[in-house]
Amino acid sequence: MSYDEKDYLMISGIQHFVFCKRQWALDHIENQWADNYLTVSGNRLHEKADDPYISETRGSKFVVRAMPIHSQEYGLTGICDVVEFQKDTKGVQVFGKRGKYLPIPVEYKHGKSKIDDSDRLQVLAEAVCLEEMLFCHLDYGYLYYGRTRHREKVEFSEELRTELKKVISEMHYYWEKKYTPKVKVTKKCKSCSLRDICLPELLKRELISNYISRKLNQ
Repeated sequence: MSYDEKDYLMISGIQHFVFCKRQWALDHIENQWADNYLTVSGNRLHEKADDPYISETRGSKFVVRAMPIHSQEYGLTGICDVVEFQKDTKGVQVFGKRGKYLPIPVEYKHGKSKIDDSDRLQVLAEAVCLEEMLFCHLDYGYLYYGRTRHREKVEFSEELRTELKKVISEMHYYWEKKYTPKVKVTKKCKSCSLRDICLPELLKRELISNYISRKLNQ
């Protein structure tokens, strides 16, 4: 399948969608957003990683920052925090460079490694964009966590690729239908930057006016 550019979804939204489908819809469909200390800290980390004026070369690799990427097949677009072009005979030729290189995506995150696959799916999404754009195949990428200062290698297994296709397909379905899911209150609501907008405690309960009307009509 091939998506029209106007229907491209933000790669950064994958993490939000896996975290909470309603949060993603409020942000990407209804254009509502609010910062909390977690998003502010995360933004500061991204600002450093995404500075296009910071570049470096280390031995057999060179680094590109804030690289725009997209995929027509998956209908995705975004910015790759860091792409490390590593010299590899299985890679692709890069203008102005000798030899062949593989583009390895590195996604920067504020906190620490998560139990779910939200971060791993995001860096894989960046990888499939690079694969489509540069006609290559990538086996892995990296996640860098600011709180722990730990760099985690992410293997792009067939299971993870299948899960990514499923998530992206569902995201496009919601986008096409302009559908915002109802509230499902969980522990994650406490750390959500959209908590005050979403109002999970209020929406979980029946509205007083509806309750009175229902009782009067009984």
